[in-house]
Amino acid sequence: MKIGIHSLLFSETFLEKDLFRLEKLRAMGFDTVEIIPFDPQGFPAAKVRQTAADLGLDINTGYGLPADKNIISPDPAIRRAGVDLSKYLIDLSAEAGAKVYAGLIHCGWGYLSGKMRTEDEWQWSVEAFREIAAHASKNAPGLILAVEVVNRFETHFLNTAADAVRYLRAVDMPNVKIHLDTFHMIREEDNIRQAVLTAGVDLGYVHACENQRGIPGSGLFPWKEFFAALAEIHYDGCVTVESFDPNMKNIAKLCCIWRQLADSPEQLATEGLAFVRATARQAGLSVAGS
Repeated sequence: MKIGIHSLLFSETFLEKDLFRLEKLRAMGFDTVEIIPFDPQGFPAAKVRQTAADLGLDINTGYGLPADKNIISPDPAIRRAGVDLSKYLIDLSAEAGAKVYAGLIHCGWGYLSGKMRTEDEWQWSVEAFREIAAHASKNAPGLILAVEVVNRFETHFLNTAADAVRYLRAVDMPNVKIHLDTFHMIREEDNIRQAVLTAGVDLGYVHACENQRGIPGSGLFPWKEFFAALAEIHYDGCVTVESFDPNMKNIAKLCCIWRQLADSPEQLATEGLAFVRATARQAGLSVAGS
């Protein structure tokens, strides 16, 4: 199992000027960096790939589809725009050498219809994502597309691991997996262990984020239970420490971060890494790094 860090803890986007961060994060002890290319046109994909290769670092990418690219929108033009953007982001991810492309890539981030998920929304997303996954299979072989299970305040579409398993069965593409995030799980799942077991072999990516978005281990999330469940399913993918800096106004607003969660992003990253590594090993998982 490898341990990653989320780039949004340090920068609101990732441009050529941010390439130095890869070396910095590798020196902290991380095996993987997840990058969110919020500015796709400025994302230096080829240079990310080369820099990461030189450092012996893995790259993952993530995204949250915006309102005008929402593939569960009732407007077919918006859904088509979402498919087209997704294909472009997958091509960028492949160019950057990413192993996983994850997040709210199956619906609009923050889109709430005001009612429960409809059958139309389900079919729109399944149809669109099957096309997206087929594009990835052809143009980015080996790239995992991991659909994130997110809390009710950010989406009404997939809120539990059981929802995600049903979605995977409907899309029916081997490169599509489940992305579990502990911040969202503690709000939506009835039983943390059972949620992990439900995802099972379909689990492709994990975010480790405390219930209040702070340093893993500083809050209420049942980490021992969670990592024991990962050991039960023999998970050997990446676990990425995720949080955000409240001084970044756009991200703070999107993620509702209204207070300092650590003395610095570096403290959150390094203490989070140490906690995740130690807890995973205590659960019997084989973890990369010292």
